Amino acid sequence: MTRTSTCIYHFSVLSWYIFLNFYISQKGEDQQKSKIFPNDGQWKYLTFLNLFVFLSFWIIFLYDRELVYPKAIDDIFPGWLNHAMHTAILPFSLVEIILRPHCYPLKTKGLTLFAAVSLAYISRVLWIYSETGTWVYPVFAKLSPVGLAAFFLLSYILGVSIYLLGEKLNHWKWGDMMQQRKKRK
Repeated sequence: MTRTSTCIYHFSVLSWYIFLNFYISQKGEDQQKSKIFPNDGQWKYLTFLNLFVFLSFWIIFLYDRELVYPKAIDDIFPGWLNHAMHTAILPFSLVEIILRPHCYPLKTKGLTLFAAVSLAYISRVLWIYSETGTWVYPVFAKLSPVGLAAFFLLSYILGVSIYLLGEKLNHWKWGDMMQQRKKRK
C-alpha cells in the first residue's frame, strides 16, 4: 500500500479516537456520570489506551458484564460506543498488519518495554485503589490479593501472547522485508 493510503488510514483512525475521547468527555456531564465515574472519571480505564482490550474485555463481559461494564453505564453511553471502545481495536489492528511492515525490536527489548508499561498500569490501578478505596474495575473487588496477582499475571501472559502473535503475523505477511530495508540503508 502506498504511503499516502497509509497516512490517510492512520489519520482516519486517529480522528476516530479523537472523536470518541471528545464524545466520552462531553457525554453525561451530570450527576449520574459522576456517580458511575468517580475518582478520575473514565480516564482511569485501560480502554482509552486500547492495549489488548478486545479479548480481555469481551471474555469478562460475556462471563459477567457487571465486572467490567455495569448495566448502569448503558444509560449514559449507547451500545455503539461500547463497541467503538472495545471491539474496533481488533479490525484496526488487523488492517495495520496488512498495511505496512513493522520493525519489531529484539524480543528481550520488546517484552521488557511491554513489562514496564504493564507494571506502570498496574501501579496506577493500585494507586487509585489506595487513594480512593474503590477499584477501577469491579472484577478486582471480587478477587483476593492472590487472585489479583494471578489476574495481573495472566493479563500479562495474554498481552505477551498477543504481542508475539502480532510479530508472527507481521513476519507471515511481510517476511524479511524490514531486514532487507535495514541492509539497504
